[in-house]
Amino acid sequence: MSSSIKPELDDAIESNDGYAKSLSKRQVQMIAIGGAIGVGLFLGAGGRLATAGPALIFSYAICGIVAFFVMRALGELVMHRPASGSFVEYAREFVGPWAGFTSGWMYWVNWAMTGIAEITAVAIYVSHWVPESSFPRWATALITLVVLLGVNLLSVKLFGELEFWFSVIKVTAIVVFLFVGISLVITNADMGGGVTASVTNVAGHGGLFPAGLGVVFMTFQAVIFAYSAIEMVGIAAGETKDAKSVLPKAINGVVYRIGIFYVGSVLLLTMVLPWTLYSAGESPFVTVFSRLGFEPAGHIMNLVVLTAAMSSCNSGLYSTGRILRSLADKREAPSFVGRMSARHVPYGGVIFTAVVYVLGVFMNAFVPHEAFDIATSVASLGVIATWITLLYCQIRLKRKADAGEIERPSYRMPGAPITNWLSIGFLVLVVGSMGFSSGPEKIAFYLIPVLAIVLFVGWKLVSARQAKNADLMTSAADSIAAEQAATSSRSNDPEDKQPVV
Repeated sequence: MSSSIKPELDDAIESNDGYAKSLSKRQVQMIAIGGAIGVGLFLGAGGRLATAGPALIFSYAICGIVAFFVMRALGELVMHRPASGSFVEYAREFVGPWAGFTSGWMYWVNWAMTGIAEITAVAIYVSHWVPESSFPRWATALITLVVLLGVNLLSVKLFGELEFWFSVIKVTAIVVFLFVGISLVITNADMGGGVTASVTNVAGHGGLFPAGLGVVFMTFQAVIFAYSAIEMVGIAAGETKDAKSVLPKAINGVVYRIGIFYVGSVLLLTMVLPWTLYSAGESPFVTVFSRLGFEPAGHIMNLVVLTAAMSSCNSGLYSTGRILRSLADKREAPSFVGRMSARHVPYGGVIFTAVVYVLGVFMNAFVPHEAFDIATSVASLGVIATWITLLYCQIRLKRKADAGEIERPSYRMPGAPITNWLSIGFLVLVVGSMGFSSGPEKIAFYLIPVLAIVLFVGWKLVSARQAKNADLMTSAADSIAAEQAATSSRSNDPEDKQPVV
């Protein structure tokens, strides 16, 4: 075929699983950074500060430590074998087929709900400029979905480039806030309404734990959601050039930036303004810049957080497309979600997830003010399931390495397996705490047995179908072998041989 009419393949080498190595070092590193900065911080932190106060700093720090161990476990697994199926492939290899099925679909649940939360956040940010009475939230959510779906269907390289610039904007905004925030605190700047930026704001309005320790524990679920998507760099491994040299640096960068961007930002937020001035209906960063008296600053920051929400939704479409194709390849998902385009895009899985995102459009039409919290609570279950899967797979990898069955990578999980089990125990406690909540978290908690039953029944149906297919293939092979044996026997029978005249 002439190169002039050959479909554009992202100028990349095709891998054995049909993906193109289209993502560059520059893009992967920014995807890793961008995955660690999302709507959970830009929007969710406002409501959590209003609920828990300065104690939210400790929530981010503790959950950040767990996120660190999760990323290092992921790093060791990726160094063992980079795969676009990521933890689904690792769960299948180190635990069993059922684990791959379960973890894959739970991750899809995570991103399905996260996408709904993100397009909800976009609608909230746009309503900061355009009142809901003039342009409804559901319409904003629908337009966002259509645009991002188009980007994901066109090209992996286009996704990587868009995500690169999304991440640049987010990182730049956080860095600017850190510098501005520190300057405001050092100069004891007037924030309006008799409020002064000061270190004393941290504990000066009811202490570090104004709502008690119990409320702090309840924020862990929301904070873990804020850290979700850090694991996406593992999914990008299968489409990364020279993955084994690029990914360790990208993963280490995520770990360092968690401490700076998340814990540092929340700490500064509590210094710049008293925690009582933040609210769930507005990004805390918009709140800060709006009070500076420079009106464009609030609008600029609102544009930034809008970009962050679109970035996360964009990532959700990307990652679920790859996970669903991995499941479809093993006949653990409908066959159409495994379809690949000429541009190496698993368009079946991307479209399947986008259809579910339409649920977010309806939620914004009927329950616009509850949509974000409900979606993030359910998504957290998927995040926690994914993190536990990664931690446990690394335990199994280490056991196999200790037994001499495989070679353990030089990039390793520190303190394994003790740190793995401690992290898993913490995540299980977080899930248990959701049952004591009076908010949307309780809805998510009661969905756990429903999800468990659906996954159990789904796996039984899938495994039964696979067993039936295996029996049919065995029977067919036996029939062919028997026919070949009979033919061979007849050809060697002297009575069947006719004399030559």
